[in-house]
Amino acid sequence: MTASAEQNRALDQQIFDEWPVELRALFDGSALASKVGFTASLLTVDGSGAHLRTSLLGIGELYAPDSRTLCVALWPQSRAAQAIARSGRAALTFVFDEAFYQIQLALTPLSADAAGLACFAGSIESGEAHRVRYARLTAGITFDLEEGRDAVLERWTLQIEYLKKAAGGAAAGR
Repeated sequence: MTASAEQNRALDQQIFDEWPVELRALFDGSALASKVGFTASLLTVDGSGAHLRTSLLGIGELYAPDSRTLCVALWPQSRAAQAIARSGRAALTFVFDEAFYQIQLALTPLSADAAGLACFAGSIESGEAHRVRYARLTAGITFDLEEGRDAVLERWTLQIEYLKKAAGGAAAGR
């Protein structure tokens, strides 16, 4: 393989411990209708430690109040919420801007009136973005809202407001 061919196949990797500007904008809680379809995979370990579990989250369940934090809203009875309550750890993976992202999070519960949601604030322990020069990553897991689009967007807006309130309370307590 020639040097130029090898260079074209190289992996571009970005390591971070705070949100790059473009991701901060993605998770800022605004313009949710324009971000419909974005899906992230939240990976947790079940109580026995034997199995990884995946929960798919939409943009209305994720909010970054600052450059090093991600707040997550989950159903309290979900396996993910229970696993996070036990371990305080999760990984978030997603595709954005032609890259695959994986973020390791240390999570703590947030106390707020969250309309029946389990809310957590996660600090970024490490983040990675991967791209290859020879191919464009165009999508990960995506979805379209069919029936009830307006109702889902309204629920997401409320969830983001709860996360903002909870994140603000947590920041004030630091």
